[in-house]
Amino acid sequence: MRSPWHRLAASLLALAGLAGSSCGLPGKGGGARSALVVSLARLEKGPTGHVPQPARLGILTPGRGAWSWRSLDDPDSNVFHKAMAFELDQGRLGLLTAGGTRALLKVWLPGGEQRTLWEADFGGRFSRMRDVEVADVYGTGERDLVVATHDQGVVAVVRPDGRSGWAATELDRAPDTIVHEVEVGDLDGDRTLEIYATPSSPNRLDGTPQPGTIVKYVPARGEGRTVVADLGDRHAKEILVADVDGDGRDELYASVEAVSGGQVEIRRYDAGTDPRGGTLVARLADRLCRFLTAGDVDGDGSRELVATTHRAGLWLLRRGSQPAGPWTATVIDPASSGFEHAAVLADLDGDRIDELYVANDQAAEVNRYGWSDGRWVKTVLYTHPGGLSGFTWSIMPVPLAALP
Repeated sequence: MRSPWHRLAASLLALAGLAGSSCGLPGKGGGARSALVVSLARLEKGPTGHVPQPARLGILTPGRGAWSWRSLDDPDSNVFHKAMAFELDQGRLGLLTAGGTRALLKVWLPGGEQRTLWEADFGGRFSRMRDVEVADVYGTGERDLVVATHDQGVVAVVRPDGRSGWAATELDRAPDTIVHEVEVGDLDGDRTLEIYATPSSPNRLDGTPQPGTIVKYVPARGEGRTVVADLGDRHAKEILVADVDGDGRDELYASVEAVSGGQVEIRRYDAGTDPRGGTLVARLADRLCRFLTAGDVDGDGSRELVATTHRAGLWLLRRGSQPAGPWTATVIDPASSGFEHAAVLADLDGDRIDELYVANDQAAEVNRYGWSDGRWVKTVLYTHPGGLSGFTWSIMPVPLAALP
């Protein structure tokens, strides 16, 4: 089955009248119909150090020959961790943002209206909405929001409360715990969605051990936390749930960060995999890799993975010819770099081949990579004037109809 994100994206594009149409990228015919939203945390140098600034959302829109940039700031928070298209009401599109610190799930609607769906103070040193996915995890037809948070280990589902509001149900909570990401999918093929999350001990940047796990919840069956990957003294800040091999069932891919002196490992987990196991997909010569994205980059009908490392560039991961055979890892761009190194594969030009969109924070650029005649072609879409003092946390495609 396709991942919940792909199902959501398809429904939003259909709702906006975009399915199967050209998105008007430079070099293509037609008017622009989709954009990219770039979630940012910004810092400015002050007398006592770098000072967080209001959260900023960059909006990149393609036109004839160039992309245009505009931005939206939120003084209520100092970081947008994620932004994505969201259908608030029937036929009413907007942008959903996950912010901190204040921890806010907010929808920005065309015309300037804002709607806060959930605000929380989790009781730790800080409160952040770290990740959010939209999926019908209870099987009731609702637009459930699955949320990962800092720093009290809260995993929650936010749902319509039947009274024109939204209510949060906590699935889990653990003190002094960082949950970096949530993913939703169906690994066992029973048509009931599972939630996967990545709790770990607080962040350490010195290469010393930061123990973590990958856990599963099945809200529709009332099943609480189950460990599906025990990573020992390592942890994963990035996971992806998607049907990459095309067998009709999702797989879980984890980027397991290195302890000092080691390498990143990309591992695959299927339903029933031993939590202390996992199939090795690739080793990458870096300590950090915080984005995995899946798509068909060359139009051959098979999906590939792209992994973005901190300093070792962008990597294309291809499955071997045999189901259990080795994967190949080839570099796309060795010079692209970023602490998060946000990326997404998406077909914005309507040619049924996914392009790779990447925030290269080291060069203060947002770039597009397309596969053409057996090689990658890079296009710089935007350069931050004066450089980028801060981080790009997420980059996502959205229909123009969703933009505020």
